[in-house]
Amino acid sequence: MANPFSKGWKYLTASLDAKIDENADPKVQIQQAVEAAKGQHRKITEQAAAVIGNQRQLEMQLDRLVKEQTSLQDKARQAILAADKASADGDASKAAEFTTTAEIFASQLVAVEQQIEQTKAMHTQGAAAAEQAKKQQKESELRLQEQMAQIDQLRAQADQASMQEKVSESMDSINQFGKDDSVPTLDDVRAKIERRYANALGAQELVESTVGDRMAEIQSAGVDLKANARLDEIRASMKADKELEAAPSDESAAEEQGAEADAEKPAEESTEKSSEK
Repeated sequence: MANPFSKGWKYLTASLDAKIDENADPKVQIQQAVEAAKGQHRKITEQAAAVIGNQRQLEMQLDRLVKEQTSLQDKARQAILAADKASADGDASKAAEFTTTAEIFASQLVAVEQQIEQTKAMHTQGAAAAEQAKKQQKESELRLQEQMAQIDQLRAQADQASMQEKVSESMDSINQFGKDDSVPTLDDVRAKIERRYANALGAQELVESTVGDRMAEIQSAGVDLKANARLDEIRASMKADKELEAAPSDESAAEEQGAEADAEKPAEESTEKSSEK
């Protein structure tokens, strides 16, 4: 059987989280999301720096081993030359001492060369890890820049939603429920703001669709009828003006025809007289 106290505590916790998220200020949630994103980017950057630092340390160690290898090689050559010279001079004891010294240098050289091979292998792995760390750090930086670019837009949307809620605060609206995450993402905050803004716009649209709008439509229809009647009057007036302009042109045409007829009569009379002669 479940512990009633445990069940009650879980219920109270869930209810409290829901109330906090419901009444939370979007700007505060945006700031929380930004801080979380910055913290994650900081951790990735620190890890990348450690990986790159390990690579640099291996490079310094490899450089030191190479220098030590060169020094041991030079010492071993010098010991061999000294042993050869002592042997040529007939000094067997010195020749043995120099030979022993050369063998010691050779042993140290072998150990150093083994360390060099191991360090080279580790350096190759470290270089690959460093490149991967740089890539991850760059991707994290780009994500952070994108999130930071969204902050101003989200804050402007939050302000606009708040203003719209004040306009429609006298109307009932659906309660907004969000996720119970302790640190919401920017997408969750954006969805919450857009839902509240859309509901406020819908409520305002219902208020504006009243009888006054219908009366305005009727009044606009009456104005259109008057405008059409006035347009018909203007067209009739323009037609009458055209008819008046056409009348004088008809009279001038008649006068021109009469003048032509008068001009033709003397010509006919002269023709008849010439024929009589």
